[in-house]
Amino acid sequence: MDNVCHTLVGAAMASAGLRSRTAYAGAALMIGANLPDVDVLVFSTSIPSVSFRRGWTHGVVGQALLPVALTLGLLLWARWRRPPPDGPPVRGWWLLALSVLSLCSHLLLDFLHSYGVRVLAPLDWRWFYGDALFILDPWLWLTLGVGVWAARRTRAPQPARIALGVAAGYVAVMLLSAAIARDAVVREWRASRGYDPSALMVGPVPVSPFSHQVIIDAGTHYETGTYHFSSPRLRLDAARIPKNEHAPEVAAARMVPAIRGFLVWSRFPFWEVRRTEAGTLVTVQDVRFRVGGVRFSASATLP
Repeated sequence: MDNVCHTLVGAAMASAGLRSRTAYAGAALMIGANLPDVDVLVFSTSIPSVSFRRGWTHGVVGQALLPVALTLGLLLWARWRRPPPDGPPVRGWWLLALSVLSLCSHLLLDFLHSYGVRVLAPLDWRWFYGDALFILDPWLWLTLGVGVWAARRTRAPQPARIALGVAAGYVAVMLLSAAIARDAVVREWRASRGYDPSALMVGPVPVSPFSHQVIIDAGTHYETGTYHFSSPRLRLDAARIPKNEHAPEVAAARMVPAIRGFLVWSRFPFWEVRRTEAGTLVTVQDVRFRVGGVRFSASATLP
Protein backbone atom coordinates (compact mmCIF):
# COMPACT_ATOMS: atom_id res chain seq x y z
CA MET A 1 0.00 0.00 0.00
CA ASP A 2 0.99 3.65 -0.13
CA ASN A 3 3.00 5.13 2.71
CA VAL A 4 0.13 7.33 3.89
CA CYS A 5 -1.83 4.18 4.70
CA HIS A 6 1.16 2.50 6.33
CA THR A 7 1.74 5.56 8.53
CA LEU A 8 -1.92 5.79 9.50
CA VAL A 9 -1.91 2.15 10.61
CA GLY A 10 1.11 2.81 12.82
CA ALA A 11 -0.46 5.98 14.22
CA ALA A 12 -3.75 4.17 14.89
CA MET A 13 -2.00 1.39 16.79
CA ALA A 14 -0.14 3.98 18.86
CA SER A 15 -3.36 5.90 19.59
CA ALA A 16 -5.19 2.68 20.47
CA GLY A 17 -3.14 2.39 23.66
CA LEU A 18 0.27 1.08 22.63
CA ARG A 19 1.80 4.54 23.02
CA SER A 20 1.78 4.06 26.79
CA ARG A 21 3.90 0.89 26.71
CA THR A 22 7.24 2.64 26.28
CA ALA A 23 8.77 5.93 25.37
CA TYR A 24 9.03 6.41 21.59
CA ALA A 25 6.33 3.81 20.99
CA GLY A 26 4.69 6.05 18.40
CA ALA A 27 7.99 6.42 16.54
CA ALA A 28 8.55 2.65 16.61
CA LEU A 29 5.09 1.99 15.20
CA MET A 30 5.05 4.66 12.49
CA ILE A 31 8.65 4.24 11.36
CA GLY A 32 8.40 0.45 11.49
CA ALA A 33 5.21 0.58 9.42
CA ASN A 34 7.24 2.20 6.60
CA LEU A 35 10.71 0.74 7.16
CA PRO A 36 10.63 -2.10 4.57
CA ASP A 37 10.21 0.56 1.89
CA VAL A 38 13.78 1.66 2.52
CA ASP A 39 14.42 -0.34 -0.65
CA VAL A 40 13.22 2.70 -2.63
CA LEU A 41 16.86 3.78 -2.43
CA VAL A 42 17.38 1.43 -5.35
CA PHE A 43 15.96 4.17 -7.58
CA SER A 44 19.25 6.05 -7.16
CA THR A 45 21.21 3.11 -8.58
CA SER A 46 21.40 1.39 -11.95
CA ILE A 47 19.64 -1.73 -10.61
CA PRO A 48 16.20 -2.28 -12.24
CA SER A 49 13.97 -1.09 -9.42
CA VAL A 50 11.02 -3.41 -10.01
CA SER A 51 13.28 -6.47 -9.80
CA PHE A 52 14.73 -5.38 -6.44
CA ARG A 53 11.76 -3.89 -4.62
CA ARG A 54 9.52 -5.92 -2.31
CA GLY A 55 12.27 -8.52 -1.90
CA TRP A 56 15.20 -8.32 0.52
CA THR A 57 13.68 -5.75 2.86
CA HIS A 58 10.26 -7.43 2.78
CA GLY A 59 11.50 -11.01 3.03
CA VAL A 60 12.86 -13.05 5.91
CA VAL A 61 16.13 -11.10 6.06
CA GLY A 62 14.31 -7.81 6.47
CA GLN A 63 11.85 -9.35 8.89
CA ALA A 64 14.73 -10.48 11.11
CA LEU A 65 17.02 -7.46 10.90
CA LEU A 66 14.89 -4.34 10.42
CA PRO A 67 13.03 -4.49 13.79
CA VAL A 68 16.34 -4.99 15.60
CA ALA A 69 17.93 -2.09 13.70
CA LEU A 70 14.97 0.18 14.47
CA THR A 71 15.02 -0.76 18.16
CA LEU A 72 18.75 -0.09 18.46
CA GLY A 73 18.32 3.22 16.68
CA LEU A 74 15.57 4.31 19.05
CA LEU A 75 17.60 3.23 22.10
CA LEU A 76 20.53 5.31 20.86
CA TRP A 77 18.16 8.22 20.28
CA ALA A 78 16.81 7.82 23.82
CA ARG A 79 20.34 8.08 25.23
CA TRP A 80 20.93 11.29 23.31
CA ARG A 81 17.48 12.79 23.85
CA ARG A 82 15.99 11.68 27.14
CA PRO A 83 12.22 11.05 26.98
CA PRO A 84 9.95 13.43 28.92
CA PRO A 85 9.87 12.60 32.65
CA ASP A 86 6.07 12.60 32.75
CA GLY A 87 5.82 9.83 30.14
CA PRO A 88 6.56 6.10 30.21
CA PRO A 89 10.19 5.00 30.51
CA VAL A 90 12.17 3.47 27.67
CA ARG A 91 11.53 -0.28 27.55
CA GLY A 92 13.73 -2.01 24.97
CA TRP A 93 11.73 -5.19 24.69
CA TRP A 94 8.54 -3.24 24.09
CA LEU A 95 10.28 -1.18 21.40
CA LEU A 96 11.34 -4.42 19.71
CA ALA A 97 7.83 -5.92 19.97
CA LEU A 98 6.23 -2.79 18.51
CA SER A 99 8.81 -2.68 15.72
CA VAL A 100 7.96 -6.28 14.80
CA LEU A 101 4.23 -5.56 14.97
CA SER A 102 4.47 -2.51 12.72
CA LEU A 103 6.65 -4.33 10.19
CA CYS A 104 4.10 -7.16 10.05
CA SER A 105 1.37 -4.59 9.35
CA HIS A 106 3.43 -3.35 6.40
CA LEU A 107 3.82 -6.83 4.92
CA LEU A 108 0.12 -7.59 5.33
CA LEU A 109 -0.94 -4.39 3.58
CA ASP A 110 1.54 -4.94 0.75
CA PHE A 111 0.19 -8.45 0.25
CA LEU A 112 -3.38 -7.20 -0.15
CA HIS A 113 -3.03 -5.56 -3.57
CA SER A 114 -1.97 -6.79 -7.00
CA TYR A 115 1.58 -5.37 -7.09
CA GLY A 116 2.78 -8.28 -4.96
CA VAL A 117 5.33 -8.93 -2.23
CA ARG A 118 8.07 -11.55 -1.76
CA VAL A 119 7.74 -12.35 1.93
CA LEU A 120 9.99 -15.44 1.75
CA ALA A 121 12.95 -13.81 -0.03
CA PRO A 122 15.75 -14.78 -0.35
CA LEU A 123 14.71 -18.35 0.55
CA ASP A 124 11.97 -18.26 -2.08
CA TRP A 125 11.57 -15.44 -4.61
CA ARG A 126 7.92 -16.11 -5.40
CA TRP A 127 5.53 -13.17 -5.46
CA PHE A 128 2.37 -13.34 -3.34
CA TYR A 129 -0.73 -11.39 -4.35
CA GLY A 130 -3.86 -10.70 -2.31
CA ASP A 131 -5.66 -8.90 -5.19
CA ALA A 132 -8.09 -7.44 -2.64
CA LEU A 133 -7.28 -3.72 -2.24
CA PHE A 134 -6.23 -1.03 -4.67
CA ILE A 135 -2.79 0.38 -3.86
CA LEU A 136 -4.40 3.75 -2.93
CA ASP A 137 -7.47 3.07 -0.83
CA PRO A 138 -9.33 6.22 0.30
CA TRP A 139 -11.67 4.19 2.53
CA LEU A 140 -8.76 3.03 4.67
CA TRP A 141 -7.36 6.58 4.74
CA LEU A 142 -10.72 7.91 5.91
CA THR A 143 -11.35 5.21 8.52
CA LEU A 144 -7.90 5.31 10.08
CA GLY A 145 -7.50 9.07 9.77
CA VAL A 146 -10.77 9.78 11.57
CA GLY A 147 -9.89 7.24 14.26
CA VAL A 148 -6.48 8.80 14.93
CA TRP A 149 -7.90 12.34 14.90
CA ALA A 150 -10.76 11.44 17.28
CA ALA A 151 -8.45 9.54 19.66
CA ARG A 152 -6.12 12.49 19.94
CA ARG A 153 -8.94 14.96 20.30
CA THR A 154 -10.66 12.98 23.06
CA ARG A 155 -7.41 11.67 24.59
CA ALA A 156 -9.00 8.22 24.66
CA PRO A 157 -7.98 5.04 22.82
CA GLN A 158 -11.49 3.89 21.89
CA PRO A 159 -11.85 5.78 18.57
CA ALA A 160 -8.55 4.38 17.30
CA ARG A 161 -9.50 0.88 18.41
CA ILE A 162 -12.84 1.18 16.62
CA ALA A 163 -11.08 2.45 13.48
CA LEU A 164 -8.65 -0.47 13.52
CA GLY A 165 -11.56 -2.89 13.97
CA VAL A 166 -13.52 -1.34 11.10
CA ALA A 167 -10.40 -1.38 8.89
CA ALA A 168 -9.78 -5.04 9.72
CA GLY A 169 -13.40 -5.89 8.93
CA TYR A 170 -13.19 -3.99 5.64
CA VAL A 171 -10.02 -5.91 4.68
CA ALA A 172 -11.69 -9.23 5.53
CA VAL A 173 -14.74 -8.35 3.40
CA MET A 174 -12.52 -7.32 0.49
CA LEU A 175 -10.56 -10.58 0.68
CA LEU A 176 -13.81 -12.55 0.69
CA SER A 177 -15.20 -10.46 -2.17
CA ALA A 178 -12.06 -11.08 -4.24
CA ALA A 179 -12.23 -14.83 -3.62
CA ILE A 180 -15.92 -14.99 -4.59
CA ALA A 181 -15.35 -12.91 -7.72
CA ARG A 182 -12.38 -15.02 -8.79
CA ASP A 183 -14.34 -18.25 -8.41
CA ALA A 184 -17.25 -16.79 -10.38
CA VAL A 185 -15.00 -15.61 -13.22
CA VAL A 186 -13.38 -19.05 -13.50
CA ARG A 187 -16.80 -20.73 -13.63
CA GLU A 188 -18.13 -18.34 -16.28
CA TRP A 189 -15.00 -18.67 -18.38
CA ARG A 190 -15.05 -22.47 -18.16
CA ALA A 191 -18.73 -22.57 -19.10
CA SER A 192 -18.24 -20.37 -22.18
CA ARG A 193 -14.82 -21.61 -23.39
CA GLY A 194 -14.66 -25.18 -22.13
CA TYR A 195 -11.26 -24.88 -20.45
CA ASP A 196 -9.64 -23.12 -17.51
CA PRO A 197 -7.53 -19.98 -18.03
CA SER A 198 -3.75 -20.41 -17.86
CA ALA A 199 -3.59 -17.64 -15.25
CA LEU A 200 -6.05 -15.16 -13.85
CA MET A 201 -6.23 -11.96 -11.85
CA VAL A 202 -9.45 -10.59 -10.43
CA GLY A 203 -8.09 -7.46 -8.81
CA PRO A 204 -9.27 -4.22 -7.22
CA VAL A 205 -10.09 -0.94 -8.91
CA PRO A 206 -9.91 2.59 -7.45
CA VAL A 207 -12.66 3.80 -5.06
CA SER A 208 -15.25 1.12 -5.96
CA PRO A 209 -14.74 -1.74 -3.46
CA PHE A 210 -17.00 -4.29 -5.16
CA SER A 211 -15.88 -3.88 -8.75
CA HIS A 212 -12.92 -5.87 -10.01
CA GLN A 213 -10.42 -5.63 -12.83
CA VAL A 214 -10.20 -8.94 -14.70
CA ILE A 215 -7.14 -10.22 -16.59
CA ILE A 216 -7.29 -13.68 -18.13
CA ASP A 217 -4.33 -15.49 -19.67
CA ALA A 218 -5.87 -17.33 -22.60
CA GLY A 219 -2.63 -18.84 -23.87
CA THR A 220 -1.51 -16.77 -26.84
CA HIS A 221 -3.22 -13.60 -25.67
CA TYR A 222 -4.81 -11.86 -22.69
CA GLU A 223 -8.44 -10.90 -22.31
CA THR A 224 -9.41 -8.09 -19.98
CA GLY A 225 -12.63 -6.82 -18.51
CA THR A 226 -14.48 -6.11 -15.29
CA TYR A 227 -16.49 -8.09 -12.78
CA HIS A 228 -19.34 -6.54 -10.78
CA PHE A 229 -21.71 -8.00 -8.23
CA SER A 230 -24.61 -6.98 -10.47
CA SER A 231 -25.90 -8.37 -13.74
CA PRO A 232 -24.22 -8.87 -16.15
CA ARG A 233 -21.39 -9.68 -13.80
CA LEU A 234 -18.49 -10.49 -16.12
CA ARG A 235 -17.91 -8.03 -18.94
CA LEU A 236 -14.96 -8.82 -21.21
CA ASP A 237 -13.51 -6.23 -23.58
CA ALA A 238 -13.72 -6.93 -27.29
CA ALA A 239 -10.03 -6.19 -27.85
CA ARG A 240 -7.49 -8.85 -27.05
CA ILE A 241 -3.86 -8.26 -26.11
CA PRO A 242 -1.49 -10.58 -27.98
CA LYS A 243 1.55 -11.72 -26.02
CA ASN A 244 3.95 -11.80 -29.00
CA GLU A 245 6.29 -13.73 -26.74
CA HIS A 246 7.58 -16.03 -29.47
CA ALA A 247 8.84 -13.32 -31.82
CA PRO A 248 12.57 -13.93 -32.53
CA GLU A 249 13.43 -10.39 -31.44
CA VAL A 250 11.88 -11.07 -28.04
CA ALA A 251 14.31 -13.92 -27.34
CA ALA A 252 17.25 -11.54 -27.87
CA ALA A 253 15.63 -8.74 -25.84
CA ARG A 254 15.17 -11.03 -22.83
CA MET A 255 18.94 -10.95 -22.32
CA VAL A 256 19.03 -7.15 -21.85
CA PRO A 257 19.43 -6.35 -18.10
CA ALA A 258 16.59 -3.81 -17.97
CA ILE A 259 14.13 -6.23 -19.54
CA ARG A 260 15.40 -9.18 -17.52
CA GLY A 261 14.80 -7.15 -14.37
CA PHE A 262 11.32 -6.14 -15.53
CA LEU A 263 10.38 -9.79 -16.10
CA VAL A 264 11.32 -10.61 -12.49
CA TRP A 265 8.39 -8.44 -11.42
CA SER A 266 6.00 -8.83 -14.34
CA ARG A 267 2.96 -11.03 -13.90
CA PHE A 268 1.21 -10.67 -17.28
CA PRO A 269 3.93 -9.56 -19.73
CA PHE A 270 3.25 -8.75 -23.37
CA TRP A 271 5.61 -7.56 -26.08
CA GLU A 272 5.65 -4.98 -28.84
CA VAL A 273 8.20 -5.08 -31.68
CA ARG A 274 8.67 -1.98 -33.82
CA ARG A 275 11.16 -1.12 -36.55
CA THR A 276 13.03 2.18 -36.17
CA GLU A 277 15.96 3.84 -37.92
CA ALA A 278 18.22 2.82 -35.03
CA GLY A 279 17.15 -0.83 -35.12
CA THR A 280 14.35 -2.95 -33.72
CA LEU A 281 12.68 -1.51 -30.63
CA VAL A 282 11.37 -4.23 -28.33
CA THR A 283 9.13 -3.14 -25.44
CA VAL A 284 7.60 -5.25 -22.70
CA GLN A 285 4.68 -4.11 -20.55
CA ASP A 286 2.47 -5.69 -17.91
CA VAL A 287 -1.28 -5.87 -18.43
CA ARG A 288 -1.96 -5.04 -14.76
CA PHE A 289 -0.75 -1.49 -15.31
CA ARG A 290 -2.03 -1.02 -18.82
CA VAL A 291 -5.74 -1.39 -18.24
CA GLY A 292 -5.81 1.44 -15.71
CA GLY A 293 -3.89 3.84 -17.93
CA VAL A 294 -0.59 3.58 -16.08
CA ARG A 295 2.24 2.25 -18.23
CA PHE A 296 5.21 0.47 -16.69
CA SER A 297 7.54 -0.80 -19.39
CA ALA A 298 11.11 -1.71 -20.31
CA SER A 299 12.62 -1.35 -23.76
CA ALA A 300 15.68 -2.36 -25.73
CA THR A 301 16.84 -1.41 -29.20
CA LEU A 302 18.39 -4.32 -31.09
CA PRO A 303 20.72 -3.69 -34.04
